[in-house]
Amino acid sequence: MDQDKLRRLRELFGEAGGGDVFDPEFRRVADLVFAGSDRRPWPFAGVATFAGAPYRPDAPAEGFAGLDVGIVGIPMDLGVTNRAGARLGPRAVRAVERIGPYEHVLKVAPFGEARVADLGDLPMASRYSLDGCHADIEAYIRGMVEAGVKPLSVGGDHSIGLPLLRAIGRDRPVGMIHIDAHCDTSGEYEGTKFHHGGPFRQAVLDGVLDPERTIQIGIRGGAEYLWEFSYASGMTVIHAEEAVAMGFPAVIAKAREVVGDGPTYITFDVDSLDPGFAPGTGTPEVGGFAPREVLEILRGLVGLHLVGADVVEVAPQYDATANTAHAAAQVMFTLLCLLVRSPAHRGNGPSGHA
Repeated sequence: MDQDKLRRLRELFGEAGGGDVFDPEFRRVADLVFAGSDRRPWPFAGVATFAGAPYRPDAPAEGFAGLDVGIVGIPMDLGVTNRAGARLGPRAVRAVERIGPYEHVLKVAPFGEARVADLGDLPMASRYSLDGCHADIEAYIRGMVEAGVKPLSVGGDHSIGLPLLRAIGRDRPVGMIHIDAHCDTSGEYEGTKFHHGGPFRQAVLDGVLDPERTIQIGIRGGAEYLWEFSYASGMTVIHAEEAVAMGFPAVIAKAREVVGDGPTYITFDVDSLDPGFAPGTGTPEVGGFAPREVLEILRGLVGLHLVGADVVEVAPQYDATANTAHAAAQVMFTLLCLLVRSPAHRGNGPSGHA
């Protein structure tokens, strides 16, 4: 071993503590994370919030003041067509402790670069009424939007996409990047059109989602015949096998081309992942993405004009390993980083997270 190099390493690191970091980029992150101390919160202790975010259940009563991004759980699965259980998704995702505080590819430490808080679970008046839950979701998220706060939601089933888009796209229709096994653009069944298989048809018909600026990635499975509306309305559909054949850089380029520089929403259904990686979901479809592939796509979207995002359909009771929740949490953290790096981010400073 080079003795001069060993001497220099001993001089620099021999007595250094865990909070002593010398590389300029790593030093920047350490300053945000440690806040002048080498102590960090224990990830396995205390009340679980997403990635240890500050807890602000009082935010709605305070007009969502002092926030750039609000993380909110939506524990509702009254719209499922197959296996129930996504109501437990927010709790499972929050329980994942090995997430953050730094995204090494995007070089983002979101809790130090923006004012972010976990607002708790969105209150809904009735656990039995799908329509009532949707109305409560729309009203709550609309309050966030009017306060200039970007919502990052964790569901819950994908039917929540309709009230979310109604709240976010009410003033002008938004574009959408949708990563899923299913297009979720089917029609009314058994007396309701508000189930988790049809939110994006209704969002287009409501005038809150622009189909020409919508791309759906990872589609597969036996329900293809139900997705006529996606094609008829002008949505761009990339099936899972097509994405692999194209290569993910081409998928990213297509997504950026479709949504352009207008306001854009990202929605991620965990069943876009192959059930070998994420069995804990209500409608698993074999032949899906690996988590690494989804993260590659998402990281390629940095710099888009993002106005909100969600992660849905985690049903933890079908996965004894907790891998589904862990993958969903990592995707959600990446979405948070994208929201912080969006040109629409106001850049008002850290959230107080250590």
